[in-house]
Amino acid sequence: MPLALLALAVGAFGIGTTEFVMMGLLPDVADDLHVSIPTAGHLVSAYALGVVIGAPLLAALTARLPRRRVLIGLMVLFVAGNAVSAVAPDHHALLLARFVSGLPHGAFFGVGAVVATSLVAPERKARSVSLMFLGLTVANIVGVPVATALGQQLGWRATFLAVSVIGLAAIAALAALVPADHGHGSAVGVRSELRALGSLPVWLALGTTVAGFGALFSAYSYITPMLTDAAGFADGSVTLLLALFGVGATVGNLAGGRLADHSLRGTLFGGLASLVAVLALFPLLMRAEWSAALAVLLLGTAAFTTGSPLQLMVMEKAAAAPSLASSANQAAFNLANAGGAWIGGLALAAGLGTTSPALTGAALAVLGLGVAAVAYAVDRRRSTAVPAPGRLVAAHLPAEAEPARR
Repeated sequence: MPLALLALAVGAFGIGTTEFVMMGLLPDVADDLHVSIPTAGHLVSAYALGVVIGAPLLAALTARLPRRRVLIGLMVLFVAGNAVSAVAPDHHALLLARFVSGLPHGAFFGVGAVVATSLVAPERKARSVSLMFLGLTVANIVGVPVATALGQQLGWRATFLAVSVIGLAAIAALAALVPADHGHGSAVGVRSELRALGSLPVWLALGTTVAGFGALFSAYSYITPMLTDAAGFADGSVTLLLALFGVGATVGNLAGGRLADHSLRGTLFGGLASLVAVLALFPLLMRAEWSAALAVLLLGTAAFTTGSPLQLMVMEKAAAAPSLASSANQAAFNLANAGGAWIGGLALAAGLGTTSPALTGAALAVLGLGVAAVAYAVDRRRSTAVPAPGRLVAAHLPAEAEPARR
């Protein structure tokens, strides 16, 4: 695997760290800026909104630019957003800075996935995408806990300065390691890219992402009360258990990339089916500490097994607009984050029990399987509807040439 994938992984590590670290710093930020914790929680939503808006917008605006230059420019915007976050004087300024920090997120992963697949042989495409995503999953093991501890010891502003430094390291790595001859942008216009994005197979792939990762976030958003109230863990153990989730996500991401190079559909269906099983068993697994820890590990593994297959599938279905489609998939991921958390919260608010968000997640994973099955059926119907090459030739031969051809 080429070293350029390391540069992409460094950028992904910084993005993953800044995305998830805010959850652990909310009390510190709220206290320092004199706002309530629910109000400070809007900082998480502002980042997600930036991702959803920025992913398709920036990918479309930069479609014709050299991709290495686009990646560097996106990381410059990322560094600027985090640097401004570190010096934001009040909550409103920090809210805007978090929105700006989220803008390059989806486009970076979208364009990065296109560059990653262009660097390797066709049979290694899914694996190359999984290696880029490795930075995101490792951020949950190392980056988020370290950044949270740094913020708690030196103040939350130090965390965003540290993330800015990671962004600068990513810029240097991208400039040094991503070869220029793999960095050309799309030759088609924005309208053509939007047309390619509007096909039914692309929307079915995006729908699978929303449902599948919505299943994850329905449960993961409320994993702390599950671990403390249902499984009986002390509050101080939760950080270690969340790192265990990161370990599972890393294993699932790497395994999913390797397996998807052999069978893209098989890996996707297998990952979603595993996610259904794990989430359905959550109420039982949360009855003891050892099984609850196992559940957290398996949740990360099952969910992230589907990451690379979904990213690659969206890119393949929109072959004329891979950067835009790949970025749109990141927007779908963040919609899944918000939607899954909302649906899981409805189950809790209805009084269905501490582990009920996991069961709503299982239902969403079943929906994801259904959407993936419809996508598979549509692909089969379209492939069988294409006439055989011989018939195409025969249809265009003059009538008098038919006897000679036969």
